[in-house]
Amino acid sequence: MAKKTILVTGASRGIGFATVKYLADQKHQVLATARSAEPLKELQKYNSRRIDYVTCDLLDSTSIQRLTDAVREQDIEIISLIHNAGGLIKKPFLELTDNDWNSMWNMNVMSAVRLLRALLPFFGKQAHLVTIGSMGGYQGSIKFPGLAAYSTSKGALSIWTESMAAELNDSGISANCICLGAVQTEMFGTAFPGVKAPLKSDDIAEFIGDFALKGHKFLNGKVLPIALNNP
Repeated sequence: MAKKTILVTGASRGIGFATVKYLADQKHQVLATARSAEPLKELQKYNSRRIDYVTCDLLDSTSIQRLTDAVREQDIEIISLIHNAGGLIKKPFLELTDNDWNSMWNMNVMSAVRLLRALLPFFGKQAHLVTIGSMGGYQGSIKFPGLAAYSTSKGALSIWTESMAAELNDSGISANCICLGAVQTEMFGTAFPGVKAPLKSDDIAEFIGDFALKGHKFLNGKVLPIALNNP
């Protein structure tokens, strides 16, 4: 029998790291992925019975194939994919190069596209794709200088999630996007130096984990703002 598993990307730190721990604490099987092996080993030591890991660079097709092979070899059925991986470049608009824009697009949009394309055959019939977006990419939210490329890519990720809900509807697979506001992570510190966020990674991890397991019973194709303030 296939092993029902929640896959979490960007699991080496911050929100992804905390979400993996929360899900394991709730007695769910988790497959954690990130580029860095050492934090993933730390996660497995935290709960070796519930947590497995595969190092994966989502910008590299060979690395994604290695992850796909691991899912196949371990006979995994993905019941939820929490796509948390991404990156941030903060620069004034006139300093942003074409390479910067392409990097943001690759890190925040194409990584999700490539991963889902590779892993979709391993999704369960009622699986839930949860994309971690940002309030920076939520239409109508306050925008901030220096984050044009980042916010634009996150906005595209929201539309992609809506599109995937339509594409996958007949298969019974749901897709939703959670646009997070201020959570105290390294990325938040880069975007807003000196600002203290009202939430920590552990706080939001509980919400994300529970939403991945239950949210698709009530919602599909939705882009949800989850924020206490701005930023």
